[in-house]
Amino acid sequence: MAQVLTKMNPISHKPRRYFGTDGIRGRVGVWPITPEFVLKLGWAVGKVLARQGNGKVLIGKDTRISGYMFESVLESGLSAAGIDTHLLGPMPTPAIAYLTRTLRAQAGIVISASHNPYYDNGIKFFSAQGTKLPDHLESAIEEQLEQPMTTVDSAELGKAIRVVDAPGRYIEFCKSTVSSDIILNGLKIVVDCAHGAAYHVAPNVFRELGAEVIEMGVEPNGLNINLQCGATHPEALHQQVLTHKADLGIALDGDGDRVVMIDHEGHILDGDELLYIIAKHKTGMGTFKGGVVGTVMSNLGFEQAVKQLGLEFVRVPVGDRYIISELTKRQWHLGGEPSGHIVCMDTTTTGDGIITALQVLAAMRHGRQSLSEIRSGLIKYPQILLNVKAAQADFSLESPRIQEAVKNVEQALGAKGRVLLRRSGTEPLIRIMVEGEDKYRVEQFAGQLADVVKEELGAV
Repeated sequence: MAQVLTKMNPISHKPRRYFGTDGIRGRVGVWPITPEFVLKLGWAVGKVLARQGNGKVLIGKDTRISGYMFESVLESGLSAAGIDTHLLGPMPTPAIAYLTRTLRAQAGIVISASHNPYYDNGIKFFSAQGTKLPDHLESAIEEQLEQPMTTVDSAELGKAIRVVDAPGRYIEFCKSTVSSDIILNGLKIVVDCAHGAAYHVAPNVFRELGAEVIEMGVEPNGLNINLQCGATHPEALHQQVLTHKADLGIALDGDGDRVVMIDHEGHILDGDELLYIIAKHKTGMGTFKGGVVGTVMSNLGFEQAVKQLGLEFVRVPVGDRYIISELTKRQWHLGGEPSGHIVCMDTTTTGDGIITALQVLAAMRHGRQSLSEIRSGLIKYPQILLNVKAAQADFSLESPRIQEAVKNVEQALGAKGRVLLRRSGTEPLIRIMVEGEDKYRVEQFAGQLADVVKEELGAV
């Protein structure tokens, strides 16, 4: 069935002025990603948290150059509200979620724009439980932002402390998520960290478990994060896997919450394929509980393969907060997106690229199979994804002509195809997805829809 999605929040149904599906994100220097706004954001967060009692807030970041600036102003804003901060430095987003929970902080703040280029940045939050900030706290922060900024008495100002052992803590946690019999001796793995937050963590995790690790993307300079590397650009890793005759490659994104993998033959495995491997392994081990949560972008072939395992499958809108919400509601443990953002809630509280890769490696070791062998059983449908850049931020996909075009393509594809138009939650883009059995027809239909959207919205 075709779908046209807008930016409505299906969890709260309440419009947000600042918060999107994954915190607040945009281009550095363009409101609201400015020092002035982020300073007040830190203060607003501090004021809201102060009502819940005294505590501390963790601040971590990825490697983009603007992280230094935003780390400083967030710390200042929190201090003005009387909240202590513990600075983690560059750390993967899931590591900040983990450390927020284990260090008993009131909240964790991540300075990152994930897979975006260096000139973007964003702020997102974790609760004390290491989960996404509840909607009522986001609403309270937005309300506090409308108030004039004040400063507590000097004796009550917050202090800042640098957490020096954060990487080691997280490395040990990652290793603990697989059983002690998982030893990677004899495996040659190329690990691409996208010059991002996992550059000093991910290679050590796999190396300490016994693998021979060839490092890529581990020289961040503030400007090269995600630049033609990592999970969003796995072509470079593909070449290195073949050149080094490695057993597999692992590509993370800039903040370490996404992963794609490459087998020894050079085939790229996206999030659907990694999810399938994990679900099949857990089902075979008799440890799988419930079903699998995918998104509107999950491949139809993946859905069919999951059901063939005897598991339930449900779709939610794009965004890990919706995946986690559905998993929590159903008391299931496994969900994710084709982008490689996968949530294993029996081991952690949020999407984690390193932990996902470890789950796949555990399946390989237990099954004594290569990565290419263990993905058997999944046949993906051809799926074409196109992005159309919107000329204006305020646009609607509800025009009769767009709706009619979607309906026509849906009818042409029949039951063995899908159409999806949606607004990006992080960029001014319209995302068009067409899926079906015939790749040539799918490409044609996607191009036709893109042309209609461009004409209707004046897009570029």
